[in-house]
Amino acid sequence: DLFAASERSAFFGVSEQRLGLQQDKVSQFLATIGKMVKELFQLVREIRILDERLTLYNASYRGDIPAEISLKGYWIDLVEGGAKTPSSVYGMARELGFITLPDLFFDAPPLQPDHVRNYVERLQFNKKLKEVLARKLVTFCVWKKHTHDELKNRRVFTVKYLRQHYDIIKMYMSWVKPYLRNVRRLQMDQKRMDSEHLIGAFEGSMVEIEVLAKRKAGEHKQAIIHLHFLFRTRPELKFQQEGYQRGPLHMGRTQMTLRGYCWDPDDLRRYRKFKEREDFALLASIDASVEAAYTALGEELERYLQQAGEDVSKDFAKQKQTPQKPHFNLLEPFLAPFKSPVPKEKKDLAMCPTCFKSVTKHDMFCKKCGFKLRKPSSEEAYKLKKEEEKGTKIVTSEIYTLYKRFKAAYGLAY
Repeated sequence: DLFAASERSAFFGVSEQRLGLQQDKVSQFLATIGKMVKELFQLVREIRILDERLTLYNASYRGDIPAEISLKGYWIDLVEGGAKTPSSVYGMARELGFITLPDLFFDAPPLQPDHVRNYVERLQFNKKLKEVLARKLVTFCVWKKHTHDELKNRRVFTVKYLRQHYDIIKMYMSWVKPYLRNVRRLQMDQKRMDSEHLIGAFEGSMVEIEVLAKRKAGEHKQAIIHLHFLFRTRPELKFQQEGYQRGPLHMGRTQMTLRGYCWDPDDLRRYRKFKEREDFALLASIDASVEAAYTALGEELERYLQQAGEDVSKDFAKQKQTPQKPHFNLLEPFLAPFKSPVPKEKKDLAMCPTCFKSVTKHDMFCKKCGFKLRKPSSEEAYKLKKEEEKGTKIVTSEIYTLYKRFKAAYGLAY
């Protein structure tokens, strides 16, 4: 239904007041969704950095020398402050007697804190240098162990928080959709607002209503009656003696149009899609923006959500159909004379491209959404033509009866 009202009418004021409340809610939800989608990129980036650091730790514990050297470089830069700090490995190398300290520190293999003493005692260097080297290696080993545990725990909590963040975005999107539908339904038709039948200084409104009735005319065809009502009314508020408030009385001119069609499920689906296209334009843009964010994050977001236990099959599913290889049997030539020449019918399951419902190769239309899956054969085309003729007769008879009863109800000649 579509409606419009003059700017000075009470109907316009009440409608715009309700529309404003819905728009405020929509703006709040959309602002929150946009903010949380922006934070989603930061969370994925943080988990990616944690994975990069944990890769070095895991390689170091497996005995990888380059990974151990990289961690030692991180330790010198982050913990000791780099070469600018006098007590760091690089800072002490500038003093006499400790020039070889960086080389000995980086040449040490991955060690446990308990094994550092035995390793240092086997070195052929002075006692003071070995004491400093042992102190640096023990401090580094303890730091590596604790930071490894800290990074693992931090990654677990961050992945769980990412899942919670993802679920909240989906929840807000499900919450905002009813408000968007309400906003679309509460908005007045601008074409009717510019009509010459509505004067801004007077009380007046126009309401347009469409009703679609259907009746089966066969296996596929349906008889459709389209009723279109156009009200050009003057709302009138009257004083009521009752204790509750009643709405305005709409009195005026009504224009009724009756149309008849004979459609198949695909025609009905396309008509509904055409009518819903404007209503869900904003919803589609929101879904597209969030989907674009998910696509930009790529497979990393999907992998992290799966690690957190989230079922993302519906959001990231990619239908991959692998062709099955024909089964070859060595006894096929000998068993062929005993087999029936008519092959057995197999229900080759496919999927509807619009609603993703399983269909068979024998289905002409999807049973759920009515999408036309294939062209009809000559026999099916003849059957559809007969059903269309039957549906045309039903529509003609029903519209004639409806109009006849309408004229009889209002005392018109027929």
